[in-house]
Amino acid sequence: MTSLSPYEWSALAASAVVLGMQKTGLQGVVMLVIPLLATIFGGRASAGLLLPMLSMADMAALYYYHRTASWKHVLRVLPTTVAGIVIGTALGASIPDDLFLRVIGAVIVLSLLLMVYSEYVRKDANVPEWWWFSPAIGLAGGFATMVGNASTVIMALYLLSMRLPKEHYIGTGAWFFFLINIIKMPFHILVWGTITLDTLAINALVAPLILVGAMIGVRLVRRVPEKPYRAVIIIVTFISSLRLFF
Repeated sequence: MTSLSPYEWSALAASAVVLGMQKTGLQGVVMLVIPLLATIFGGRASAGLLLPMLSMADMAALYYYHRTASWKHVLRVLPTTVAGIVIGTALGASIPDDLFLRVIGAVIVLSLLLMVYSEYVRKDANVPEWWWFSPAIGLAGGFATMVGNASTVIMALYLLSMRLPKEHYIGTGAWFFFLINIIKMPFHILVWGTITLDTLAINALVAPLILVGAMIGVRLVRRVPEKPYRAVIIIVTFISSLRLFF
């Protein structure tokens, strides 16, 4: 921990602020943090370092939006998400991260284009009623979140397709990610060994910055009207998914 350079500490600090903003409204920006921390700490190691930070940000988001969750949407994808986490734990060590992320990126881009078509071109198309949609989202999201904390854009696709109001969108996502991040903890500690006392010490030092980012995110969301907010999320989600190819 003490061997980190000022640049590396600055990157961690910036990542903490961005994570707080992500959890309270600016969805998708976490995908900019993932490659940054992976460059500093390595692939799987950065996933273990990032997970407690995400959990702290989840709790900050729940403080503001814990009453606005749509639980039926959480429970609809939770079982297959847990299955995806188990599969990701078992296979994550043997599947190259770059290949996996490119496949997920391709799926997200294709699904996002389909969602935009249904929402802005063919408004009579009801994506959430497709029988395979929720299980597929859960399985892909669970696998992606275990391998590289890369499920944000997948969950954004799911929640946007449900056409939830802004506050319900954030509250539902906050509870969902809080639950799956808690489920992932034992796998990182006991199976992969990527969460240690050293990584937790780093997490503790940057925790206040996560709260700062959360407060900034809340204030930004309150100033953005509903329709522009949805458009911004779609655009950020698309850009974030492109990051998975590189």
